[in-house]
Amino acid sequence: MRRDPVELEVFKNLFHSIAEEMGAALRRTAFSPNIKERRDYSCAVFDSAGEVIAMGDHMPVHLGSMPMSVRAAIAECEMAPGDVVMLNDPFRGGTHLPDITLVAPVYVWRGRRRPRKFGGNPDFYVASRAHHSDVGGAYPGSMGLCREIYQEGLRIPPVRIMRAGVIERDVQAMLLNNVRTPEEREGDLGAQIAACHTGAERLREVCARYGIVKTQRAACDLLVYSQELMRAFLLQVQPGAYHAEDFLDNDGISDRPVKIVVTVNVGQKPVSGRVPAQPMVTVDFTGSDPQVEGSVNAVEAITYSACFYAFRCLLAEDVPATAGLMRPIQVIAPEGTIVNARPPAAVAGGNVETSQRIVDVLMRALAQAVPHRIPAAASGTMNNLTIGGIDPQTGKPFAYYETIAGGMGARPTKNGVSGIHTHMTNSLNTPAEALEYAYPMRVRRYSLRPGSGGPGKQRGGDGIVREIEVLTDCEVTLLADRRTRGPWGLAGGEAGASGKASVIRTGGTVEEMAGKFSTRLKRGERIRIESPGGGGWGNARRSKIDSRKKS
Repeated sequence: MRRDPVELEVFKNLFHSIAEEMGAALRRTAFSPNIKERRDYSCAVFDSAGEVIAMGDHMPVHLGSMPMSVRAAIAECEMAPGDVVMLNDPFRGGTHLPDITLVAPVYVWRGRRRPRKFGGNPDFYVASRAHHSDVGGAYPGSMGLCREIYQEGLRIPPVRIMRAGVIERDVQAMLLNNVRTPEEREGDLGAQIAACHTGAERLREVCARYGIVKTQRAACDLLVYSQELMRAFLLQVQPGAYHAEDFLDNDGISDRPVKIVVTVNVGQKPVSGRVPAQPMVTVDFTGSDPQVEGSVNAVEAITYSACFYAFRCLLAEDVPATAGLMRPIQVIAPEGTIVNARPPAAVAGGNVETSQRIVDVLMRALAQAVPHRIPAAASGTMNNLTIGGIDPQTGKPFAYYETIAGGMGARPTKNGVSGIHTHMTNSLNTPAEALEYAYPMRVRRYSLRPGSGGPGKQRGGDGIVREIEVLTDCEVTLLADRRTRGPWGLAGGEAGASGKASVIRTGGTVEEMAGKFSTRLKRGERIRIESPGGGGWGNARRSKIDSRKKS
């Protein structure tokens, strides 16, 4: 049956608007600044088979991996109307423990007064994922220098947090009794439930207007359409094998660099216009280092998510972000390596740091295939800062988490952007006013870091300097990278400046810190983060010579 292009565009925007409205509901009703201000959350809509058909414009590291969590929830829990399943297990589609995913089935009303009786598959699923500022573990914020996942916090398999529209109080109590900030966690979970409810109601409204058959057919058509658009793009890429490697500074336990290797194999073009049955591209991470002792191990879902993001970036913005995009692409991530760790590996930093490096190495390989489309390396780190202690005003524990932006890599025709979150993070900053209102801290400095962008024909964006003073004794943890190797340039551009971290003690003594550390700060002491700048693009000297010749 021939697709109606107008109808397809209508449903593409309908499904996308539902995911966006879910995100808006989550943001408005959340308790923590991490979700309200930084917007560290993601929402998506899935068909009856658990295939993603729409994603909000939220966090790339969440969105590409969320379908694996949805499939795990479907496989382990038979979901009736009003049920909501909760999980955060990184080895079942999660990312790291602070990212809690809620999955809800959507049963569409067949009549005007009552929903269809429970039985068979739901008509759709909706899911919301949010980064919770603390899920227990050895360190406040659950992002410490751990050696196994059991130290990182509470690991949740797929379990019902809501049954038939009623909260499962025993499951909720199990979670809230293992975190430092139970009231905040309860509020954020309620916001995620509200987001899922919003998505379900909007899907029912769409089906009531257009009919369930037409709506489900449109969802199927969008998957095929996305697949066709990706194939059409890949046909323009020169066949060949494109190889690249890059390194994490270390795993936080030893000083040994951690290597990530990728080979992107672009297959031969099909003969006589026939659509090939096999994937057109293979992304192979064979040769990457084995999983490590520290917490920078990435699970398979993270690696898949990074590949989804990198190839999605190569397409036009209006291409629907569905599961169909990855049908022409095969990802090979050998088990037991840094890009597909086995339990009980610690993984907190794999989600936030290794995901960035996987994107970097993918971009470096793709720059050989489509050089006019790829920018130089961005800052390559999320600069994950967690601060926890006892709030002197309330006498209760608090846990604060933020990521700090850096410089974007220069592009073939433009400079990079300064002070911006890039690639696998799409979050905002926490405004100084919101931070100081909610926590016993004071922002002493927040500015760009001049000159940190890499020189080139197009200059990389500058990083950021952020300095925070604690107003009570605190435990401070940093998970960051690009401290020994600055973000690389392309086409002759120079690397951006590497990052720095320091602690200003009482009396003004400055201690230079590693990229990954945990320390105690006394009241009045400060932590200063200087994030990396982006790499430059093009040879600046060659550009000047060429311009002189023309004149």
